[in-house]
Amino acid sequence: MSTVIPPAPTIPPAGPGWIPSPLYRLTVEQYEAMVESGAFKARDRFHLINGYLVAKMTQNPPRVVADELCGGALLRLMPPGWHLRAGKPIRLPGRDSEPEPDRCIVRGTIRDYAGRHPGPDDIAMVVEVADTSLLEDREMATAVYGPSGIPIYWIVNVVSRQVEVYTDPGPQGYRSRVDFPVGQAVAVMIDGQQLGQVAVDDILPTRPARPGPEGDKA
Repeated sequence: MSTVIPPAPTIPPAGPGWIPSPLYRLTVEQYEAMVESGAFKARDRFHLINGYLVAKMTQNPPRVVADELCGGALLRLMPPGWHLRAGKPIRLPGRDSEPEPDRCIVRGTIRDYAGRHPGPDDIAMVVEVADTSLLEDREMATAVYGPSGIPIYWIVNVVSRQVEVYTDPGPQGYRSRVDFPVGQAVAVMIDGQQLGQVAVDDILPTRPARPGPEGDKA
């Protein structure tokens, strides 16, 4: 006679619904010390936002295309005395943040930052390319980039196919937002001087062709 043995009860892994509080916040200095010590590995994909370690989003093909197109368009407009950084940290100590924006126009040359990351006084503009991260990137305007004094913040919005331009930073974020849809061009400004324009169509991925109705087939 066989005996049925019930399976041993398993303890489900803790879900994300509850996290003990208070959470511990890191300063920029603590975060940089941990990076310098080797506590974080190259495979650890996160950055410091408002004192917390935040996972970086995985990039899908449309977002990658928009990022590369935007980088190319901005690079062609770079004047002497400025350079374009891609996916590298910027230091915002007033917000305990060290984000890694998709594109960033920075004063000076690459070698000027061998001993430190650029801060708000070094930065003319920050660009984030957004699809699934759109809400978070908009929150960065209010919670991080605006209060830090970043003069201009672009969101290349792949979802709505537009570029959102945030200007006039202050303690509560940016006081101005203007959206530029496809068919329009966005002025690239550094220290109040216009360098040129970038057509919105030129920095967005091409939409895949939609299949026509069955009746349209030959």
